[in-house]
Amino acid sequence: MAETHTDGRIARGNQTRQLVLKRAVEIASVEGLEGLSLGRLSTELKLSKSGVFALFGSKEDLQLATVRAAIKVYLEHVVQPARDLPPGLDRLWQVCTGWLDYSRRRVFPGGCFFYSVTAEYDAREGKVHDTLASARANWFTFVEQTVGEAQQSGEVEKEADAAQLTFELVALMEMANAESVLHNEFTCYDKASKGILNRLRAVATDASVLPAS
Repeated sequence: MAETHTDGRIARGNQTRQLVLKRAVEIASVEGLEGLSLGRLSTELKLSKSGVFALFGSKEDLQLATVRAAIKVYLEHVVQPARDLPPGLDRLWQVCTGWLDYSRRRVFPGGCFFYSVTAEYDAREGKVHDTLASARANWFTFVEQTVGEAQQSGEVEKEADAAQLTFELVALMEMANAESVLHNEFTCYDKASKGILNRLRAVATDASVLPAS
């Protein structure tokens, strides 16, 4: 009986934690991680302050948990759909268009969560900075590996500079996100998509593999 009671309490705690983190990533994508507070979240969600504090303990713990929650969402919407495709230009194109779609659809209200909060913490030190830096490094590594796999498949020229191509592709994605969020307009995604397509055509061994436009 005691075990059942304990299991139920753990389940409720997990549900509360997920509810808090869902709201936390929404706030942070718009106002930054500094905009988070345990008191604010408990008030907005009509939860016990003591219960929320027991789940996270400190503001830094909340911020780190929020980043980890955002990573899971990012993997689901951007990374996994590309992984479902075989290596090659199709997968690389999916990585780019999947990212643009993730930003365009406002999976996070403030556009790309990581573009927003990384700018907030890029010149700081500490655990939050390090976690964000690691997440960004992992993203760049994934894109560059996807380029490398396309090279190995024979669909991207072997002499293409994978690191440089990665930098340019990510730059186009992030510029579309920045312009869209700043000006609340969405034609920039089409411009970025066109630029990415042109860049991929330039390194493709057979450009017919890519969309016509």
